[in-house]
Formats: sequence, structure tokens, C-alpha cells
Amino acid sequence: MFKADNWTDYELLDASDGERLERWGKYILIRPDPQVIWKGEKKHPLWKKPDAVYRRSSSGGGEWIKKDVPEEWTVDYGKLRFLLSPMGFKHTGLFPEQAANWEYMRNRIAGKRLKVLNLFAYTGGATVAAADAGAFVCHVDASKGMVARAKQNAALSSLPADSVRFIVDDCLKFVEREKRRGSFYDAIILDPPSYGRGPKGEKWVLEERLDELVTAISGVLNESPSFVILNSYTTGLSPSVCGYILSKTLVPRFGGTVCADEIGLKVTQSGLYLPCGSAARWQAEQ
Repeated sequence: MFKADNWTDYELLDASDGERLERWGKYILIRPDPQVIWKGEKKHPLWKKPDAVYRRSSSGGGEWIKKDVPEEWTVDYGKLRFLLSPMGFKHTGLFPEQAANWEYMRNRIAGKRLKVLNLFAYTGGATVAAADAGAFVCHVDASKGMVARAKQNAALSSLPADSVRFIVDDCLKFVEREKRRGSFYDAIILDPPSYGRGPKGEKWVLEERLDELVTAISGVLNESPSFVILNSYTTGLSPSVCGYILSKTLVPRFGGTVCADEIGLKVTQSGLYLPCGSAARWQAEQ
């Protein structure tokens, strides 16, 4: 498992009965998690003292029940700073388990001025980590609101103004245009959604489009790329499948190796790790 073990401002305190008990800075949140299928006594005392709880609705969706939490606050990860807020679909604007990938890419970049493409880049956790490590990042997401939040995170983390290019666009169409323009990258980060709709109502189902997506991004890698990271939160899309797709597409052309595994967070109460998704990493030999 790829483990995100270096947090101080985030802690997964406990997990039981379909829910997570989390500390985000000084605030305690309870959120649903479909991976938490086990039953058990909720022994941690903070189960009874949350600052906000997300409750699902029987008709779909859900809502935050806020007790004592502001509209926005920040958490730090080392030198990086991120803005949080209770958002739709139980989100806070950050996926803390992705810190495992942030550490990986920071080690790969290690001060080199790599040109990195971050697709489906959301609020920019990976963008901020890569740019802070010394890369130039092209950040692409179809949501104007998420790109605006990513700009805020970049500013909060004191990134140089010229270290990130922010783009609001359909990711696959952007890649196709970059290929026609002859614009190539040293590394690519992919975090595609399970389901979605394009700007013209086009249906997106990850299992149906993933192979096409990885083939497309291979066309905008330079001749000696450094790494590609593929994240997935799609139930049923295993790490091995993600790794297989990267291997069959990238290794014949570039060589290198692929490593794929679950990505996870330690549960303080039990000492066990909660799987939070999948990640596959291709990297060059050097």
C-alpha cells in the first residue's frame, strides 16, 4: 500500500459503520465512506463531539450538519497550505491520502525544472506539491470553481507566480490540442472521475474511457519522460488494472517500470490502514 503517513494537520481518528471520524486541523468531521463496511463500537470519544457531520439523504445526495465549523479554514502539509470548506457530496476540497503521491513526485522532481501536466487537477494538491518541488505545472480541470480554488491554494503555499499555468478545459480535448501544437511534458498526473458529463453533455464513464485517455496522454510525453501517476477512486477498478493499462501503453515505448497498489491512511484507533483508492505509477529507469 502507498501510505500517507506524514500529516500533522489531518488525522483519521476512527472508521466504523460506514463513516470516518476525522480531524482537519482543529475541527472534527464525520463523513460517510463506502469502504468502511465493518460494524463495531465507536469507542473514540470524539464520535460524540463532531464540529460537522455529512448525512446522506434517502433520496440521493446529502447535506452538512454544521455545529461549530467555519465556512473556510486552512490545513498545512509541511510548507504547503490548503483551503478547506464543507462542499457538496461530502467533500472538503482535499484528499489527504494523496499525500503519498505528493511525496513520490517530489522525490522524482527533486529540484529539476520538469514540465508536469496535471489533468482532472481538482483543487490542486498535486499541482502545489509538484510546483513547490521545482516543477512547472500545467493544471487542467473542467470546473472553473475548482481551478479558482487551486489558484488560492497556490497563493497560500507561496508558489512563484510563473510556476503554474491554470487552464479551465475538457482534459481529453486539451491533450489532443497539445499534441497538435507539439507541446510535450516530462511527467503527467491523472486523477479522472468515475463518472461525469462534458461541456456539451458528453457522458464520461472511466472504465470505458481509461484506455483511450492513457493512449492520448502518451502522445504528449517527451522522448525521455520521468513519471506518470494514475489515480482511481472507481469501485471495481483495481490497482492491477490501472497498472496493466500504464504498462501496455508506456513500457513498450519508453521502457521503465510500473508499480500499482492501494493508497491509504492509518486509522489511529485501530492502527490499521483504510484503503482510499488506487494508484499506478510508471517511472523511467533513471
